[in-house]
Amino acid sequence: MHESCQFLENELNTLTSFQFNDLSSLDLELQGTANLTEIQDVLDSIQPLKQGEHKNLINGTILIVDDNQSNISLLRKRFEKLGHKVFSAPNGYDALMLITAEGKEIDLILLDIIMPDINGYEVLKFIKSDKRYFHIPVVMLSSLDEVDSMFRCFELGADDYITKPFEPTLLNARLNSYLEKKKLKDKEQIYLNTIREEKDKSERLLLNILPAEIAERLKSGETTIADKLNNVTILFADLVNFTRLSKKLSPSDLVELLNTIFRKFDDICDAYSMEKIKTIGDSYLAASGIPKPIKTHTENAMKMATDILKYIEEIKAYGSELNIRIGMHSGPIVAGVIGKKKFVYDLWGDTVNIASRMESQGSTGKIHVTETVMKKLKDQYNFESCGKKEFKGVGKINTYYLLEDKK
Repeated sequence: MHESCQFLENELNTLTSFQFNDLSSLDLELQGTANLTEIQDVLDSIQPLKQGEHKNLINGTILIVDDNQSNISLLRKRFEKLGHKVFSAPNGYDALMLITAEGKEIDLILLDIIMPDINGYEVLKFIKSDKRYFHIPVVMLSSLDEVDSMFRCFELGADDYITKPFEPTLLNARLNSYLEKKKLKDKEQIYLNTIREEKDKSERLLLNILPAEIAERLKSGETTIADKLNNVTILFADLVNFTRLSKKLSPSDLVELLNTIFRKFDDICDAYSMEKIKTIGDSYLAASGIPKPIKTHTENAMKMATDILKYIEEIKAYGSELNIRIGMHSGPIVAGVIGKKKFVYDLWGDTVNIASRMESQGSTGKIHVTETVMKKLKDQYNFESCGKKEFKGVGKINTYYLLEDKK
């Protein structure tokens, strides 16, 4: 009886001294058996995560690239148990198809080196040389425990190199670390894209207010922008009968009509390299030769003026009572940015004032210009003299109406 009890005690001590860590050595001894995958599944099933440990793991989408289907199956089951989404590829070509597939978001790649056709080195080189995918962590899994192989992988941009057979706990810890970094990188990219989008919006808004060259000067840190330009042509265009028409239209219809007309003016302005300065009620102010000097500034302004007249004639053909007056003058001006909260790019000087008088004292449906403009364009256009006119603050000057293009 004593001997039987002693036997049972020895057996119990043997069982309780067995450690789960010993399974690693058992795993190595079974490497060559045909049922390694099945045995590993059993080992996995009796090594559950500790309570609460799964909360520290970050789930992600993992791509396993290996030409050994047993290795893929083993890793797939292990990672799916941890909550990861797993894709697999048996060769480098299929891996590249999955990586480049539209809408496929991969958080981590486990990449074998020795594969037929396209090997792991070539796949790694593609991933890390393409700006669309270089941020994806790539962990090399290989049976090659060679310094040269490791060096080549790291040189190509690999994030880690793990030799087979690997310790499962260590692999999980490393993958969790890379997935966490990838998630943080993704968030960072979202923030950067948001900042970039907001910056683009701000720049587009700035370009709607200021000429591109002026906007660039402000962005570069220039605080006071004031330029004197000697050769500029100013164009004023004022819609006639718009006030009377506005009494017949609802506010929304009125704004829609004005917006349609001025958007067409904007297109004409851009076509002749003119710079829209502002709209004042139903008047439109544009200039040629700013912010950069242009030799053909007077010609460009006249082309814009004649195109505006043609457009208004088209509108009148549909029964509209709208008409227009246009005034032009060429000379020196001062241009600059003023304001703090609602800053604007504006023009000052006698040239601006005289162009405004040309418009206000001109005839409906005609382009009224100064002698300065007429002399610059007399070889290209025919003009009709209006004689000398008195202008407040300016005195008497010769003015002209455009008749027609000589061509």
